[in-house]
Amino acid sequence: MDKRKFWIIARKYATFAILCLIVAAMFFLTDRFFTANNLSNVGRQVSMNAILSVGMTMVIISGGIDLSVGAIVAMSGVVCAEIISKTGQVVLAILAALLIGILVGFINGILIAKTQIAPFIITLSSCSICSGIVQASTMAMPIPLDNEGFKVLGQGSLAIIPIPFLVMLFIFILAAFLMNRTKFGRYVYAIGGNEKASIVAGIQVIKIKTMVYVLCGFLAALAGVIYTSRLSSGTPSLGEGYEMDAITAAVIGGASLSGGSGGIWGTLIGAIIIGVIKNALNLLQVNSYYQDIVTGAVVLAAVLFDRFIQTRVNEES
Repeated sequence: MDKRKFWIIARKYATFAILCLIVAAMFFLTDRFFTANNLSNVGRQVSMNAILSVGMTMVIISGGIDLSVGAIVAMSGVVCAEIISKTGQVVLAILAALLIGILVGFINGILIAKTQIAPFIITLSSCSICSGIVQASTMAMPIPLDNEGFKVLGQGSLAIIPIPFLVMLFIFILAAFLMNRTKFGRYVYAIGGNEKASIVAGIQVIKIKTMVYVLCGFLAALAGVIYTSRLSSGTPSLGEGYEMDAITAAVIGGASLSGGSGGIWGTLIGAIIIGVIKNALNLLQVNSYYQDIVTGAVVLAAVLFDRFIQTRVNEES
C-alpha cells in the first residue's frame, strides 16, 4: 500500500477508532455507562444533535456555514408549542414549525447565493433576528405543554429503542442517498470544491446552494420539534450553542471547513462521539465548565488532525 492510500484510509476510519477508544475507556471508568437506561439516554441525546448535524454537513460540504441553526431550533420549538397550547393540533403545529425552518433556510440560501456575502455574516444576522423574535414574542418565558400524543415523539420508545433515534436513522439514510447517489449530491460536492468551475460547467449554483440551506433549516426545525417534545416545553433559550455541536460533529466526521469533502456517515460517528463524551463527563461528575473546555479541545484536535492528514495526502500526490 502506498503512503497516499494509507493516509486516506487513516482519515476515513480514524473517527471510528477514536469512538471505540472512548467507549472502551468508559468500560473501565464507570459501571453505569453500559446500563440499558443510560444507553437509551445517550441514543436520545445523540439523535437530536445528529439530525441538526446532517444539514450542517451539507452546508459545510458546499463551502458554507450556518450559524442560525440554534435559533431555528428555538423558533420552531416555540411556534410548535404555541400552536399546540392554543389549538391542541399537533400535526398543524409540527408542519408550521417545519415551515419556519424552511423559510429561514430559504432566506439564508438565496441571500448567500445571490449577494456573495460571506455565509458567516448572513447566518449570524439571521440567528440574531430569529433569537430576538423568539425572546420578544415570549418575553423569554417558556411555554409548557401537556399533550401526551406530542410527547411520544421525543420521549417515546419502540421496544428499547428511542423514537428520536429511529427518526435520526431514517434521516441519515435519506441524506446519504441524496449526497452519494443523486446529481444534487454531486453538485454540492462540486460547488464546495470549486464554485467558479461549477458555474462554468453549467451547474445551477444559486439553486443548489439555496436548496442546501433550505434542507439545513428544515432539519434544524425538525430537531427543534423533537427537543420541544422531549422537554414538554417551548423554551426560548433552547438552541443556544447548538450550532457549535453541529459543526463539531461534521468536522470530527471528516467534513472540511474549506468545502468539497465530508460524508454523512462520518457525521453520525462525530455526533455519537460528542454525545458519548458529554454523557461520560456527566457520569464522572465533571464540572460543566470543564465540559466546555473538553468540547472545544475536541473541535481543535479534529481540525488539526484533518489538516495534518490532508497535508500528507497532498504531499504524496
